[in-house]
Amino acid sequence: MNRRRTAASLALLALLLPLPLVASGTAAAAPPPTATSVDSRVVLPQLPRPTGKFAVGQETLHLVDRSRTDPWAGSGPRELMVTMRYPAQRGTGGPVRPWLTHEEARLLLADRQLEEAVAVESLVGTKAYARSDARPVAGRYPLIVLSPGFTVPRATLTSLAEELASRGYVVAAVDHAYETSGTAFPGGRVLTCLACAKIGSEGGAKQVADNRARDVSFLLDRLTGRHPAWRNAGLIDPGRIAMAGHSIGGSAAVAAMATDPRIRAGIDMDGGVFSPVPAGGLGGRPFMLLGAEESRPGNTGTGEASWDPNWKRLDGWKRWITLDASNHFTFTDWPTMSDQLGLPPLSPLAGARSLDLTRRYVGAFFDQHLKGVPQPLLDGPDPEAPEVRFHTP
Repeated sequence: MNRRRTAASLALLALLLPLPLVASGTAAAAPPPTATSVDSRVVLPQLPRPTGKFAVGQETLHLVDRSRTDPWAGSGPRELMVTMRYPAQRGTGGPVRPWLTHEEARLLLADRQLEEAVAVESLVGTKAYARSDARPVAGRYPLIVLSPGFTVPRATLTSLAEELASRGYVVAAVDHAYETSGTAFPGGRVLTCLACAKIGSEGGAKQVADNRARDVSFLLDRLTGRHPAWRNAGLIDPGRIAMAGHSIGGSAAVAAMATDPRIRAGIDMDGGVFSPVPAGGLGGRPFMLLGAEESRPGNTGTGEASWDPNWKRLDGWKRWITLDASNHFTFTDWPTMSDQLGLPPLSPLAGARSLDLTRRYVGAFFDQHLKGVPQPLLDGPDPEAPEVRFHTP
């Protein structure tokens, strides 16, 4: 969720990306196509291959927080779906899992009225690289939590998650129940966006961010506590935890850091800061604002959600970086998929270049602040990346 886009940008984004709509809560799954059906529209996009030295393993967790009632459903416990990615041994593990399930893909396309333009199988079959249940490479790795934008699933951050895992991180990408166009949960349930009908103001957006902060603290408890929910939790170094989020997920990174001291560093990728940085700062912990071209100083909206007042409250190492010719979804898988699907470009910045820059700068931030490896890339302009602008308001 981001209210700083121009009308023209929003109109273009609407071609592909879901914005808040009233939804039913639990969708009845539509049957997949028969084995004999052939859809001439099927194009299988490929995400860029991870560049790190490790192969990537993947497992899925279903977590239930029975201490909290779901804020959107109004009943039942809060639930999360989490994709864990981690450094893995090459040649191990099962097949790469679908980018989305058939029903998740169908709902996403229906949400944007793209059923005629894009085949469900194109989203299901998007090529990624993490292999299911691959054997981990022994060691202790920093943990990074990723939170997606409002209404879009955690799958939209797949390329970034795989890149970080290949570089020696454990990555937990989270779907927060009832906040996407559709997320598959156990028991054949597909939960749709109940929150969409209840969010109509910045106060509602703050509620999303603050609820996600509680989700993340619960997730950390379940990953690093005495009885962890993940069988490979021993890979996680609990002293090196960070978070990054796109759009409202970026605001949730601020909210989570404000309430959970276990999170040592954070990144907001083009999200309004709906849950503001506390007046006393974040305890000197590093934070990076990584935004689209419009997210420059003096142009990030008004009020507490604007980056300008929040920048002043950041009291540790900080950077404000934007990318020329980019837009709100530059930092996700969407631009490179859109290019390959033949949809109108989301911005002048090519999809492959979008992901390359995102992975480089996000990876450099975490290498510096979780691994202690200095990154000159973060110190100023790079002649090899003329699209990148550093701001010092």
